[in-house]
Amino acid sequence: MPLARELLIDGKDVPALSGRTTEDVNPYTGEVYATVAAAGLEDVTLAVDAADAAFAEWSAFTPFARRAIFLKAADLLDSRTEQVAEIMAHEAGGTRPWAHFNVGLAANILREAAAAITAPRGQVLSAQEEGVLGLAVREPLGVVAAFAPWNAPVILGVRAVAAPLAAGNTVVVKPSEDAPIACGLLVADVLREAGLPDGVLNVVTNAREDAAEIAEALIADSRVRAVNFTGSTGIGRIIGTHAAQHLKPVVLELGGKNAVILLEDADVDYAVDAVTFSVFMNSGQICMSGDRVLVHESLAEEFTRKFAAKVAALQAGDPTHPHTVVGPLITASAAQRVARLVVDAVAKGATVLTGGGQPEGSVHPATVLTNVPQDADLYYAEVFGPVCVVERFSDDATAVVLANATDNGLTCGIITENATHGLNVARRIRTGIVHINDQSVADEPHAPFGGVKASGYGRFGGRWGIEAFSNTRWVTIATQQAHYPF
Repeated sequence: MPLARELLIDGKDVPALSGRTTEDVNPYTGEVYATVAAAGLEDVTLAVDAADAAFAEWSAFTPFARRAIFLKAADLLDSRTEQVAEIMAHEAGGTRPWAHFNVGLAANILREAAAAITAPRGQVLSAQEEGVLGLAVREPLGVVAAFAPWNAPVILGVRAVAAPLAAGNTVVVKPSEDAPIACGLLVADVLREAGLPDGVLNVVTNAREDAAEIAEALIADSRVRAVNFTGSTGIGRIIGTHAAQHLKPVVLELGGKNAVILLEDADVDYAVDAVTFSVFMNSGQICMSGDRVLVHESLAEEFTRKFAAKVAALQAGDPTHPHTVVGPLITASAAQRVARLVVDAVAKGATVLTGGGQPEGSVHPATVLTNVPQDADLYYAEVFGPVCVVERFSDDATAVVLANATDNGLTCGIITENATHGLNVARRIRTGIVHINDQSVADEPHAPFGGVKASGYGRFGGRWGIEAFSNTRWVTIATQQAHYPF
């Protein structure tokens, strides 16, 4: 029997008022893994009602009481690693190593949020008037609307709510239709068990056909004071537009067309391992995945030969198998989309070094291409699948031009044995994140995470997350009576 989950509103598991449900499908087997409540507009209103009602009490919680909840939630999440691995495999096609990584990082996001709660916040200001003390005080905003994606469901589900809650806000989260349990209900379960009061975190799941209507209603509610969204650039533009129409701040972490650059002083064997991880971890379904591998021409022949051989040996298929690296994409239609990008590139002159061919269900072969022309759709489109393009360059200036030749600007890896050389190149790369002598996929809970250009704006992580979901208020205290001109 499939699992059955309801909405979480005001601390209670409740069905949608309409009684509707929607199916949560296993991407590898095509079987129904769970059914979840399909919220309507009236359910969104009830969720915001609960969050709004809970705000005064939660924002007044002492920092140490709030911190204790986050620390307990982190330990609880760590203890649920096996449960998370099962959920992620059946709901999102995640492999076991990917699930373990999700749990570890998500637990540390909770711990970092706990630390941020009691960190110094605000400033003492100089004042032009004698005897006046000025303060810049950070205060919570109110209700935050959060949108959590499916691809790193536990990491990004936790990230969507951790900083807003830590700052003293209440939250209504709309998890992805493709992983409503892992990126929404599971996260809420852990925080609820850790002692989060009723109404502070509410989860609204929905049917896919209702997604746009639910999102728009949530953002439009006058009691929602800020928004965060992690997902594709296309949907991010819509979310950002809705938020702007209502004059609400928004943090957008969107897609990437990321490059890993192998400078002429790179260690080739290390680069092969690093790039393989960057491209094929979670079957390339990571916003930081390395779509493009830019290789100095002096290393290109050796690197390409060794890289193609390693990729060809990667095990693909069942995500529950302990040795699977390339599991299923989130849907069979997603795998077909990736296949069309490859077919189009080959038809326009690209060379397949390994892989290619048609997917088996939702599993697309690990694929490496070269000689991809600029008129191929793949040249500029984010792949979000197990495919990369290898391209040669002759000097640093050319590598920088190639890396920056995209509307996106999320992350970049620069592999070199010379940190000074790497830093010189990194300073010319237009991304929100860059890793020297490493590949493009990395995340740490205390670091400012986010992109530039079409990869979004605003930052998650550490104090930057707290600042994103709090407001600066100017407060003055006059220690003596002022004199007025009339």
